[in-house]
Order: sequence, then structure tokens, then C-alpha cells
Amino acid sequence: MNSIRSLLNQMNLEEKIAQLQAIPIDALIEEKEFSEEKAKKYLKLGIGQITRVAGSRLGLKPKDVAKLVNKIQKFLVENTKMKIPAIIHEECLSGLMGYSSTAFPQAIGLASTWNLELVMDIASVIRSQGRLVGVNQCLSPVLDVCKDPRWGRCEETYGEDPYLVASMGLAYITGLQGDNQLVATAKHFAAHGFPEGGRNIAQVHVGNRELRETFLFPFEVAVKIGKVMSIMPAYHEIDGIPCHGNPQLLTNILRQEWGFDGIVVSDYDGIRQLETIHRVASNKMEAAILALESGVDIEFPTIDCYSEPLVNALTEGLVPESLIDRAVERVLRIKDRLGLLDNPFVNENSVPEKLDDHKSRELALKTARESIVLLKNENNILPLSKNVNKIAVIGPNANDPRNMLGDYTYTGHLNIDSGIEIVTVLQGVVKKVGESKVLYAKGCDIASESKEGFAEAIEIARQADVIIAVMGEKSGLPLSWTDIPSEEEFKKYQAVTGEGNDRSSLRLPGVQEELLKELYKTGKPIILVLINGRPLVLSPIINYVKAVIEAWFPGEEGGNAIADVIFGDYNPSGRLPITFPMDTGQIPLYYNRKPSSFRPYVMLRSSPLFTFGYGLSYTQFEYSNLEVTPKEIGPNSNIAISIDVKNVGKMEGDDVVQLYVSKTFSSVARPVKELKGFAKIHLKPGEKRRVKFILPTEALAFYDSFMRLVVEKGEYQLLIGNSSENIILRDIFRIKETKPIVERRIFLSNVQIE
Repeated sequence: MNSIRSLLNQMNLEEKIAQLQAIPIDALIEEKEFSEEKAKKYLKLGIGQITRVAGSRLGLKPKDVAKLVNKIQKFLVENTKMKIPAIIHEECLSGLMGYSSTAFPQAIGLASTWNLELVMDIASVIRSQGRLVGVNQCLSPVLDVCKDPRWGRCEETYGEDPYLVASMGLAYITGLQGDNQLVATAKHFAAHGFPEGGRNIAQVHVGNRELRETFLFPFEVAVKIGKVMSIMPAYHEIDGIPCHGNPQLLTNILRQEWGFDGIVVSDYDGIRQLETIHRVASNKMEAAILALESGVDIEFPTIDCYSEPLVNALTEGLVPESLIDRAVERVLRIKDRLGLLDNPFVNENSVPEKLDDHKSRELALKTARESIVLLKNENNILPLSKNVNKIAVIGPNANDPRNMLGDYTYTGHLNIDSGIEIVTVLQGVVKKVGESKVLYAKGCDIASESKEGFAEAIEIARQADVIIAVMGEKSGLPLSWTDIPSEEEFKKYQAVTGEGNDRSSLRLPGVQEELLKELYKTGKPIILVLINGRPLVLSPIINYVKAVIEAWFPGEEGGNAIADVIFGDYNPSGRLPITFPMDTGQIPLYYNRKPSSFRPYVMLRSSPLFTFGYGLSYTQFEYSNLEVTPKEIGPNSNIAISIDVKNVGKMEGDDVVQLYVSKTFSSVARPVKELKGFAKIHLKPGEKRRVKFILPTEALAFYDSFMRLVVEKGEYQLLIGNSSENIILRDIFRIKETKPIVERRIFLSNVQIE
């Protein structure tokens, strides 16, 4: 700390403000090479961060990224007065965004695994690949709780439940940060996943109780348990206060209540938007003052408001230098924790030509397998026999490597070559049964209205014994953030999910439903494979198909993983992290609704098509021997909940045992049920194991009618099942007295598998 203060005391105002800035790598490049002349212009005072070296449009190979990072750090150490290196930040949502890095399944797919150890392993790989090329900070994980799947960024989240999101986020942060080796950035603080109308950055309508219990919960776990080193505010506003200018969020709650000691980094252009979008500032200077006072330490992605406008604010006496010192000290402290002040360089000789090695691909395959959710399997049509004579593989997502990836992958984000092999569903199927047994036709595009490909698709369908229809969405950034693209532009691009790609309807886009209907008329059984980023409305076509496989955006090994499930080489074990509605008009629709939210519509029931936690298997599991001890406890105790789980089918497989809790009567209206624990367990045929949950009563705390966090006395129902609706075992327990929680430290249950 003394060395940090010493550095701070030696800095003039401009040098301090430089530590609160970031600059895109493009600004330092001339013909793909580091430019000392540009560095002298932009880095002469030092810099806080460098934006996106690996994930830029420069298309740099890993060794070139490492060399460029070293040149930047060398310049800063040798050519600036303070000799302070920069933090290099990058996107890392489903893998490091960089050429030849591993492309894992999108976050919504990771959540479908319900496997925390797997998520931790993935984050560890991202950390290793990032550190090899000089990345110090990742702009992940996304801890938004997605309550409206019309929102294009739903795919980046871990779903609709705060407990699952918090658990997944904690696993990711733990794996990514290691021992202060890399900075994780929890975003978007807060409630970004419930925008008005499902439209990105639109205002969010939530009360304080819902804000804290649902949307702040994963961040509180990330800060208090995960020790996350960075937080990114959201673009939107809540009750008139934009998150980038909200001191209640960024200072009172985050730092004073929770004890956060890291850095708050702006979302890209988030500070400027205080003026340009929210209009709570009339110029850059006012925007800078508001953000700095609220608690935003660094401005991303480029030098803008935290530059001359901030200098002018200080000169005019509108902001004290102590606020700037506060932010700079936080930045320097993180650089010190990362070891950058001692050695910012990477070993260029240790960087491989390709980051995506065999071990990483194996992990990508394992993850893709576990992320797949079997939604329908009529008459056990799956798994398919490899002895089938002819298979027709049809659909816009059947053989397009680009469409296997989420929005924040290297190719998905930038639309340039990824440098890795991406396996399509067609390739995966051919690998299983041989090319001679497989017929292929695209049939239609993702979102085009053209039916030119229908005839070919119908023709090969008639020749086949079974149809594998691979449909869904394409992810990416929008062509425009403000305007609807022309029909011609959209035909070429066709991204319908991802950041900025919000939808008013969740039905299959384009003419995909019509193609399915025509394929159904051939009389051949259809297996529908969905590659997509959000829940889709399947009720119009669900009766056309014999089976439905939800694969999300499964990443580089997706085609092999899907084929493994189709032909029974892997027993599907994914469970939905988010509800599938019957109709778009039901949204918002989620399992942990309030008791009053039950009434049907005029022509439609209020229940979903597929509920949270749902997923089929090729085997069957039996739950028995529920034991709950003690049945009556104080407010500062643990409850032990144990059950036997047995595989009573003929195939080994994984089950996800889900623990829900419901308070019978409360001082405030509570959700009908809430996830409070889960365990993924692998069992061979006939094998039985005992699953034990240790549930601390503090994990049941909620905000009462006076907004006090309490563990409330009364009767609680324990519900155990394999989805939020299919409750198999239940019991009750009672808490004898109410206890206020002064400083919450316990959030999650523990699981033991015996």
C-alpha cells in the first residue's frame, strides 16, 4: 500500500487521469505494427488499460499478440515518467476472444450443464490462454438474471434464476481469477436482463426488494464469496437513475455494504451515454463528474469523458482531486495485485502457434455434450440406430460453422476467420454413419422469406428414413444500433440474437416453421435440433416433430456433441436454465413467480411449454428415502436434507437433483418456490447413491415489509425433483424465531454425494 501511495504522490493531474483511461489497440497501430509515433501521442502520460489486443480486427496470431503486448508494456516502462504498465483487457464470455482460442458453448449452454466444476475448468483454460498472450482482465462473467428472453443478450446469461446464476458466476470467477492471476469483471450491474419490452439498454422496472433479492444477489455472491476484482455497470436506468451515474449502486451498496475493493470499469461508452442517451448530463464534463462521483473508476473503451473534460472540471473546482486519487489508487492496487508493477511482460517463446490444443478441445466437447437438453423424445425415437439406411440432414444451421458460435466469440463478434476447426451437425452425423448414408440440403436461410431451397429439402426428405432438421438462430452484433437494416443487408447478415438483436417474437425466424411443416407432410419422422441463444416458442411446430434437442450455441465441438446425443454415444444430461413459453405474449414467464401470477389468458393457459430445470434422459431415475433433520430449528442453524437416487433404467447417465424451498406463509408475498441447491450425479444402471444437501437457514433470508434482511420464522416446504414442476419428494420444517441478518455471509447450500 505504501508503494501505491508513493506512486500516487509522484503523479501530476494529467498522469493520474491517464490511469483512468483506456485506448483501443487500433489507435497504436500502423499497418498492423506497433507505432512508436502513435504511442508517443497517446501513451506519453501512461494509460490505465489497452482495449482488445487479441480480439481486434487486426486478426493477430497468438505470438503476434504477445509481441505487441510486450512492445506496449516496454514503451510504458521505458518512455513514461511513472513507468506504470497497462492492464490489457479482452472479452472472454465463451472463451478468450482471440485467433485460435478455444470456442466453448455460449453461457446459456454452460448454465444448462448445471456442472460447476466444468464451468470452473473452462474459466481456468480461458485464464491460461489469456495469460499466455498478455491478457490481464476479462470482461466476463455476465451475471444478469434473464427475465425476458426477447432480449438479445439472453444467450450471454446463465438463465432466469438468481441462485443458478450466482452459482455459475462464482465457479467462473474462481476459475478465471485463480490466485490474483487475472481480473474477472462481473457485469452488468444491475438488472440488465429485464429491460422494458426486452429491448437492450431500455429502462428497467423493478422495486427495491426484487432488485436486491433477484438481480443484485449474484453480484453480492461474486463480491463477498468470489472476491471478484472488477464490476461493470449496465447501460440502462432504474427509476430514472442510470447505472453509470448511480452512487447508491456503485458506492453505497457495492463498496460500503458489500466491501468491494476492486475497480469499477464503464461499459463501452457508458459514461458518454449519460449525456447522449439518458440526458442526465448536458456535456462530457458533467457526464465525467457524475460517473466519477458515483464510483466509476475507469472509462472504456477509449479516451473520451475521462480526459480534458475531467481536467476542466477539476480546474473549475467542480470535482475534488481526492475523487481522482481514489479512483487511481484503486487502479494501481489492482495492477499491483496482478504483479504488473513488478513484471508486465509475457514469454513470447512459450506462446504456441495455436491456443486451442487437444486438451482444450476435449473440454469443449465434454461441455457441449453436457449443455444439450433433450426436450422431447416421442416413443423413444432417440437414440437413433447407426444402422439406419438414409438420413436427411436439413436446415440453415445444419452445416454452417459460423452459426455454432455465440455473439462474443472471435468469429461471432468480428465475422473473421477463427483459426480453429468448428464441427457442424452435418459433419458430426457423417462421422457417425458414413457419408453414403447422409443426404443434405440447407432448405432455407435463418431469417429470409425465400423458399427456393424447399424443393431440394423435400426431395431428399422423401428419400430418407429419418430427418434431422437443424434450425434456430444466428448470433452476432446488429448491423445498426438504432435502425432496422434493409432487406438486402439483412439477407447477408441474418443475426437475430446476441447483443442488440432483440426480438418481438420468439417463434422460429424466417420460413423455418413452414419448412418444418412441408417436411412433416413427407411422413418421415423429424428430429429437430435447435441451435439458438434464447428460449423459442415451439408450440406451433412441436407436434410436427418426434424429438427436440436444444443445443444452444454449442461451440467448436458442437457437431460432434449433438451427433453423440442423437446416436446414443452420450446420454443427454442438460437441464433448462430458463423457461420456454407457449407464446411470446406470456413473457415475462418464469418458474419463481409470485402466488398471484397464476391466471390464464382468454385463449391460453399461463403455464409454459417447458419449465425451468426440465430435461429428458435415455434412462430413468428413482428418488426415495427423504430424510430431513432437524424438523424444527433456530434461525442460525443448518438443515440436512438427504435422498437416495437410483438409476432404474438400462443406460448410464447423469441426473440433476434440484432442491426448492417455499415458505407457506410470509410477511411479504414470496415466490411459489425458489431453487436452493442442486447436484449433478452420474449413475450406472442399477447404481444408487445418497445425495445430501446442507442448507443454512441464512440462505433462506429475504427482505421483509420494512426492507430488513431476515430469516423469518414459520413453516417452510422442501421440494425435491428433477425440474421445477416435477416435484417427486417433499417435506416441511419450521424455523422457531425471526432473526435479522446484519451482514450476510452465507448464500448457498452445500452438497455431498455419498
